[in-house]
Amino acid sequence: MQGYIEQLETMDTRLFAIAVRRLADSLSYGTDRSPFLGSGVEYVQSRPYQLGDPVRQLDWKVTARTRKPHIKEFETPKRLPCYLLLDTSASMMIGAAKKSKYETALFIAGGLALACLDRVSPVGVLGVGETDLHVRPTLGRDQVLQWLLKLRRYRMNERTTLSERLRELQPGLLNRTLLIIISDLHEPEALPLIRQLNQRHECVVVQLRDPAEDGLAHAGVIRGQEAETGVEFVAAAGQPRVSQEQIERDMRRGGVDHLLLRTDQTYVHLLRHFFGSRGIFSKGAR
Repeated sequence: MQGYIEQLETMDTRLFAIAVRRLADSLSYGTDRSPFLGSGVEYVQSRPYQLGDPVRQLDWKVTARTRKPHIKEFETPKRLPCYLLLDTSASMMIGAAKKSKYETALFIAGGLALACLDRVSPVGVLGVGETDLHVRPTLGRDQVLQWLLKLRRYRMNERTTLSERLRELQPGLLNRTLLIIISDLHEPEALPLIRQLNQRHECVVVQLRDPAEDGLAHAGVIRGQEAETGVEFVAAAGQPRVSQEQIERDMRRGGVDHLLLRTDQTYVHLLRHFFGSRGIFSKGAR
């Protein structure tokens, strides 16, 4: 797609990588029990000792009770592969606060990606604007850092493709997968698809909102055209096609974990609490 390309210049490559690493460390803190970040090993059962078994795994209580040596058996919980769906569309470039929604989303995506890799969970990324970007889940840290740096370059005229990407991605998800959608959710058609995917997979939505989107009081009614989709609409000035109430209602009804972040507020502690307290990640398949 042709278009003017800009570069996030808030910090150089080295400082950007350090900032993302710090966010990943913060997100990892206190979340060791979450399968989202990996949960170590869990006790399964005890069995009779066999020649060659490690002595350090002796179950002394069962051994004493049965008077025969028994070994504790453990299993490592399966770590869900993770897909980060990052919105690169035009509306994400709004930045009345210090950082635009897009810049905030990129930092969050980077922090989540590195936090997953720290727990040996494969990470993939999918652009949900018109940026041609689809990296399948991988454990390659260098590959993840490459797409992070690539995403610092952006266009100002991309339309949203969230619903299209969700439809394309769904048939290829053969195993249970964690889908983290980082977007401003300006496409109402995507909401039912997210709910549908959440029936078989784990969907998490991190929604970003800028102060400029809060609307203008007493500004009246306007007729406009959505920059990303071309759809004409009539609405109160400053109001998106889909209301915040509708988004929250749809996510709640679909059992989708949803977090709204404002770009004019600090968000690291909110992210840490949100992902650290997700009981959904410790449940089995629905």
